[in-house]
Amino acid sequence: MLHPLSPSTDLLDLINLTPLMARTEGCAEVIIGLIDGPVALDHPALAPKRVRVLDDDAGGACNLATSAACRHGTLVAGVLVARRETGAAAVCPGCTLLVRPIFTESQKVMDDQPAASPGDLAVAIRDCIAAGATIINISAALLQPSLNGERALQEALDLAARRGVIVAVAAGNQGAVGGTAITRHPWAIAVAACDERGKLLSYTNLGGAIGRRGLLAPGKEIAGLDSAGGVASFSGTSAATPLVTGTAALLRSEFPRATGAQIRMALAHSSGPRRASVVPPLVNAWGAYLALAHTQRRVA
Repeated sequence: MLHPLSPSTDLLDLINLTPLMARTEGCAEVIIGLIDGPVALDHPALAPKRVRVLDDDAGGACNLATSAACRHGTLVAGVLVARRETGAAAVCPGCTLLVRPIFTESQKVMDDQPAASPGDLAVAIRDCIAAGATIINISAALLQPSLNGERALQEALDLAARRGVIVAVAAGNQGAVGGTAITRHPWAIAVAACDERGKLLSYTNLGGAIGRRGLLAPGKEIAGLDSAGGVASFSGTSAATPLVTGTAALLRSEFPRATGAQIRMALAHSSGPRRASVVPPLVNAWGAYLALAHTQRRVA
């Protein structure tokens, strides 16, 4: 039995996501690659036909609902594709979710964010692209930096750019100023987190590349799905990232002829001109929709 939370409309209104969600739930042809932990596939708030597991041998479904990896993957999945009436944020339930597990159920979580090596992350990105993902959500910290692993990650992100596959990645929860191999990549959209008033969360990572190319989104008490059943909230850049990913998915659903670069550009400038800062601007979902509506109408 579900025990719904009421997703705060203030959080969605802060980024003008409410009118876009009212317009569409997304379409099945838009495939979101979720690079995260396994997901509780039997959760009643998930539509089975909307969720696919890319590598079932890697443990796409949860065996231990209380594990950190399962909790994290299911929370993020709920923000993206839970049914709207459940109380989760449920940004784009009409889209297809492609679960590509990268965290094991025995793995510990650091700073409320699971971690993966650059090499493993590169393989997961390539797997999602090969399976038809048009948007990828990554809520992971990087472990074990290595020259070969970071080169492989850069090449995987280069491939995403060439294919027009949008990549939204959590900026991280260490309260650091700087960046990683993934947040520094010019194609990745690094997502920092704020509260319901748009104030930065104290632990969100910031940096020059994040300020230039990233986005800010609510990341405090975001309603996702509890892997043990029902609805639960979580905080951090992992919670903010699927709001940006889901927005991109709704835009792709509304403008199927728009390229990934066009959607990314509309998101990047949705709040107006950028200023030189380590803090990225707040995403404006409806502003991005209006920008795409204008450009796509001219193309048509």
